[in-house]
Amino acid sequence: MTYQEVLASARTCIGPYCKACPVCNGLACKNTMPGPGAKGLGTGAIRNYQKWQEICVNMDTICENKAADTSVTLFGRRFSVPFFAAPVGAVKLHYGDKYDDLEYNNILVPACAENGFAAFTGDGVDAQVFRSACAVIAASGAGIPTVKPWDRDTLMEKLDLVRDTDPVAVAMDIDAAGLPFLQGRTPPAGSKTVAELREIIDYAGRPFILKGIMTVRGAEKAAEAGAAAIVVSNHGGRVLDQCPATAEVLPAIADAVGHDMTVLVDGGIRAGMDIFKALALGADGVLIGRPFVTAVYGGGAEGVVVYAEKLRAELADAMSMCGVHSVEEITRACIWQ
Repeated sequence: MTYQEVLASARTCIGPYCKACPVCNGLACKNTMPGPGAKGLGTGAIRNYQKWQEICVNMDTICENKAADTSVTLFGRRFSVPFFAAPVGAVKLHYGDKYDDLEYNNILVPACAENGFAAFTGDGVDAQVFRSACAVIAASGAGIPTVKPWDRDTLMEKLDLVRDTDPVAVAMDIDAAGLPFLQGRTPPAGSKTVAELREIIDYAGRPFILKGIMTVRGAEKAAEAGAAAIVVSNHGGRVLDQCPATAEVLPAIADAVGHDMTVLVDGGIRAGMDIFKALALGADGVLIGRPFVTAVYGGGAEGVVVYAEKLRAELADAMSMCGVHSVEEITRACIWQ
């Protein structure tokens, strides 16, 4: 399959909210919830995408002529590329009846693992969602389970499953406290103090990633709580309208804590060039969410491979055209100021 064939196939089965657009820029879905959109005016996802497009890179082809190495070491493991599939939950609710979360993870996680990178898995009010995600991660040998900011007892029960699964890391999308469809549900979800996070992170016993950091102070509090990594993210623009784009806040956050912890970024990253820009601005890696859903709906495991290879090839081309040959060589000097 080609990527265009993946998109065309997805359009036959992914509705009614997601349109499997040629470019996933947040314009068509905007403020559709349920669906891939956002609350409020739905400007968050649109701004996330647009800000990556506004950044320009510095071309430099007077350099050694050799292949670009896109591999990276994160969380003590070598990955073939510096990107992950982001956690997505309730796919049947938001993207259509073709798959439920168990079926989605059973396709996505092994496909990513077999191609040298990893998927974050989602969580939900149905306990089976997280349980099944841990099972497929254990079977595939790769993957990062992501918990919602539930109440303490629920979190500890889920972290017991994580400890048995022994993943490379575990994450919490702390900003999910703002998701409308989690309000007033059982189990309850909500924001956490530094002290509460410290207890959770200590109990997890694995490198802990806090996803949903949008300020330097938030990153510092994550470090204070003992997180090994953060994801600069506004939940794909879903949880708070009138919020800056992740590309806008990433440099200051990376400068503040990047020497002490791993910094990942999520939100509006759609192409290999976007990944290159994120790495140049200080990220160690990126997460990509909605397009991987489209890839699964449009082509199953093959769709995941097609999209991942598209990203890898675009990143390698950007590296070659900007005179760098490894991820470690990508710095702020690659960005036009």
